[in-house]
Amino acid sequence: MVKDTPIITGYYRYTDIWFEWSSALPNQEDVRPLKAILAHDSITHPDHPLHVEGVKGVQMYLGTLNATGESRLLFSTAQVDYVRYWLHAMQLTKDVIPLPYSDCLLTESDLRSVTKVVYADGSALRGAVKQIDKNNKRLKSSALGPALTSRREIFERVRAYWAEKKGVWCAIDFEAWEYDHSVITEFGWRLVGWKDGKEHREATHVIVDEHQKYRNSKYVPEHRYDYGFGESQYVKKSLFPKMVSGFLAELNEYGPVFLVFHDNSQDIKYLKSLGAPLDGLTYINYTLPLAIPHNGPFVVDTSDLFAALEGVTDRKALGRVCAHLQIPTKNLHNAGNDAHYTLEALISMAEGDPVDIQREKRWPGCTTQGVKVDFKEEEDSDYSDDGLVKPNTSNVVSSW
Repeated sequence: MVKDTPIITGYYRYTDIWFEWSSALPNQEDVRPLKAILAHDSITHPDHPLHVEGVKGVQMYLGTLNATGESRLLFSTAQVDYVRYWLHAMQLTKDVIPLPYSDCLLTESDLRSVTKVVYADGSALRGAVKQIDKNNKRLKSSALGPALTSRREIFERVRAYWAEKKGVWCAIDFEAWEYDHSVITEFGWRLVGWKDGKEHREATHVIVDEHQKYRNSKYVPEHRYDYGFGESQYVKKSLFPKMVSGFLAELNEYGPVFLVFHDNSQDIKYLKSLGAPLDGLTYINYTLPLAIPHNGPFVVDTSDLFAALEGVTDRKALGRVCAHLQIPTKNLHNAGNDAHYTLEALISMAEGDPVDIQREKRWPGCTTQGVKVDFKEEEDSDYSDDGLVKPNTSNVVSSW
């Protein structure tokens, strides 16, 4: 009985395919057609056999190596196989050319992350190869440390999961009275999710009715009545925990749930104090599968994502993050507005290029040391988006 041979799927380095594969071919007559089909201007042409409908140029992959954290431009094994059989079907090679040697195959265990990348033309592809090499040299000269390394890995996981357009991504924010942070005054959320392949978007701002008398002004500006994306709802204090818990439970209808925060610690404390269903709450990290997982819920923090993009370990306030991402804001410190802009920041980064490429595109010429962006201006983390001194809320837990 013939024993089934397991099919191994994975990726090949672009450099191995471009430089090494042709030189290892046993039939030298196959070299020219292989080099021709892999040429920069050829592979990005709309008539190329690897062309993906709806994509301008060539779709490839960018992977992060487990061993070093460096990036590699990749072909999938499916793409390499297709090239082999297409060349033979078009009678450009006498036989199906052999696969590249197995030592250059990368499997999921070799990679921390893999994301799709698109290059519109040969010039863009050539430029990308040079930029990836430049970024890898920056990485080698940078003492990233575990905190920044972790955030960079989270950044790529979020990009990969967002690209699948599955589940629901819900930004959440609470506001509280500045003199007693157990007194929650507002709750805001905004989501984008997919059901049966259709995109859904919703948003709500809630004011706790009995807590309207608790006003902010010294540490936090008072903007609870300045929700900019619809009508605010008023909810009785006695019904507020049930409303929040019910809302969180309904998110499961979408499938995988991604809860998006900007500096998550305090908001998660509030959710737990209100009895929200957070069983299985997981922080995104590189040990999760490359494909979107189906358990959760998962925590996504835009302050961590932006820190990865900036190349630092400290977090910036939401207003400053939005300013650097060129997202206009108005009336921050309203829970509904903050949820809106938090999701905008998430989408802006998640839909962008991989972290190093995105950094260079957003702020060209500003990465002067390793992977750190030099924004020129000095920023004092003791001040909020509105210039007011922020109180210490690290040990605050709401009581309801």
